Amino acid sequence: MIRRRFLALSAGWISSAAIARATLQHPSPASSPSAPPAGDADITLRIAPVTLDIAPKRSIKTIGYNGQVPGPLLRARLGTPVTVDVFNDTKDEDLVHWHGFHIPSDVDGSMEEGTPPVPGNGRRRYTFTPDPAGTRWYHSHSMAGTNLKRGTYTGQFGMFIVEADGNPGAYDQEVPILLHEWEPRFVEQGGMDVEFKYLTINGKMLGAGEPVRVRAAQRVLFRILNASATLHHRLALAGHLFQVIALDGNPVPVPKRVPVLDLGPGERVDAIVEMNRPGVWIFGEVKNDWRTAGMGIAIEYAGQQGPPQWDRIAPFEWDYGLFGGADAVPEPDERLTMVIRPTGDGHHWTINGKSYPKTDPIVVRANKRYRWTFDNQSADGHPLHLHRHTFEVVRVDGRPMSGIRKDVVVVPGWKQVEVDVPAIHPGPTLFHCHQQFHMDMGFMAMMQYAP
Repeated sequence: MIRRRFLALSAGWISSAAIARATLQHPSPASSPSAPPAGDADITLRIAPVTLDIAPKRSIKTIGYNGQVPGPLLRARLGTPVTVDVFNDTKDEDLVHWHGFHIPSDVDGSMEEGTPPVPGNGRRRYTFTPDPAGTRWYHSHSMAGTNLKRGTYTGQFGMFIVEADGNPGAYDQEVPILLHEWEPRFVEQGGMDVEFKYLTINGKMLGAGEPVRVRAAQRVLFRILNASATLHHRLALAGHLFQVIALDGNPVPVPKRVPVLDLGPGERVDAIVEMNRPGVWIFGEVKNDWRTAGMGIAIEYAGQQGPPQWDRIAPFEWDYGLFGGADAVPEPDERLTMVIRPTGDGHHWTINGKSYPKTDPIVVRANKRYRWTFDNQSADGHPLHLHRHTFEVVRVDGRPMSGIRKDVVVVPGWKQVEVDVPAIHPGPTLFHCHQQFHMDMGFMAMMQYAP
């Protein structure tokens, strides 16, 4: 059983009415639900119930895209506009967030930013220009609260690759790896916990799906996405090293080989593995109980047979700075600090003493660079996500670094992390923790551009 400490969710969460009061509405005529779309869309997504067979005699009833989990692998060219039709075959309105994209607020997929939701039993059309290139993704951005069948607890997630010219790292095969957990429930253990029964990679438990088939001497690009609602994951491929070439879809200054990958919810890692140890191996979670609960997939070399094997993984400390430069980062135009704490009664999370929708807006001026210091005064690690922007990680727990560009950064418990945010995409922009229950419990704020 997999448990994460939950801060008294039963005591209250952000209601839809509170969200509505705090939402900035900027609907566009092109997004009107009553106006039928003109012409064919480049991409069609249909939100609907689906039964997912994660293993023999183990099925999950959830909500997915286009009748599958994960959703379809989407591809688009950098700078070429795409039109997306989203049909919602459920009774509840929902939103599709295009995570990691630099696109306008009214299509980004956040109600707080003013994106119109997809109505229940309705449809909506969105048009945007994919940018930047790299491994992006899409997922539901609805609030869940006490309903563990909504939001990122569901099967509403998929990978979206924005392609550009060039082939960084030159590889022979590309393999998407998407992590998720199933059957969450609340349990009482000196406080409220959320517990998951099963874990999967690409919608299957370890041993239940087809293996990833490779050949000796191949260079395989793994695009790894942690689509978890709440859990951080550490992954290894027994007997192999990962050459990390991108974080959150953005190329790193110093590609480096490491034995373990560490991803918080919402993070992505692109890594090339040289297939130089023939056999049948497990690519999966380092924690034994989580791997046993399903978080793994077999890697099978051509001509090899037998059950997948796991090797003991030596201790390894993940560090963004391994892949960064040593150049000094110029001083920002302005600085601000965000202190992260749970409330005294444990009912909500706060930023500088306030929970959303009462959090103070983060006001910026266009074309300025801001250094944000995240001061985590809690034991929980927090994966912090800023919509519509890419920031540079410049310091983690006192260690300076440069060139690491991300849209989710994990702030470890009782540590500080500094990032530089370029204010170059005007419009209301949501900032939040990418753990679903933290977001539901008030860990959000709005970044606003000054007139």
